[in-house]
Amino acid sequence: MTASPQPSGRSFPGSGLAKGLAVTLRTMTKKTVTAQYPEVQPDLSPRTRGVIGLFEENCTVCMLCARECPDWCIYIDSHKETVPPAAPGGRERSRNVLDRFAIDFSLCMYCGICIEVCPFDALFWSPEFEYAETDIRDLTHERDKLREWMWTVPAPPALVPAAEEPKEYAAARKSADRTAAQQAAEAAAAAEVAEVAEAAQPDSGRPGSTQPESDRPEDGDAR
Repeated sequence: MTASPQPSGRSFPGSGLAKGLAVTLRTMTKKTVTAQYPEVQPDLSPRTRGVIGLFEENCTVCMLCARECPDWCIYIDSHKETVPPAAPGGRERSRNVLDRFAIDFSLCMYCGICIEVCPFDALFWSPEFEYAETDIRDLTHERDKLREWMWTVPAPPALVPAAEEPKEYAAARKSADRTAAQQAAEAAAAAEVAEVAEAAQPDSGRPGSTQPESDRPEDGDAR
């Protein structure tokens, strides 16, 4: 009968307890850092996977993101429109027009596959994470909400100093300026219509209005 081999490194009784107490003592001497959230917002990395923003101008309704999504949480609806030829004698073309783009974040597992497979750079990660809801149905963000998240996407670093602005941001800013100009024009037209309608009303019913000279009674007329 052979004896079992003994371990090369022998440990005295209670060595594990001593190591644990040593770790505790080292931890006790360190300063405790407490994150004062939500009073102080955390400093998140620009590549934080918080929420997905939609850059609608780049979407061609190719459905690639919806097909590759492992959770099937992307909902897209569209219709086709006929585009007239760009030059005389050319052929008409058909294009897809986006009607609905929604993401159900109650099902999303934040894998980022939809962003990676998008061939036209229409989806981006935003570090925003404060969008908890009391109703699970409100976690389905429609295209308007996804467009709002797009404005929180951090700008990519310039590859070259003093490089030109990315075309996506230029297009987004142009679209926003066009929308703002259209709203301002509508507001100005509504104000003009209201001013014309106010001027067309008779002045007799207004306080402090005076009667015409022909309608005033003479000094000798009976009152």
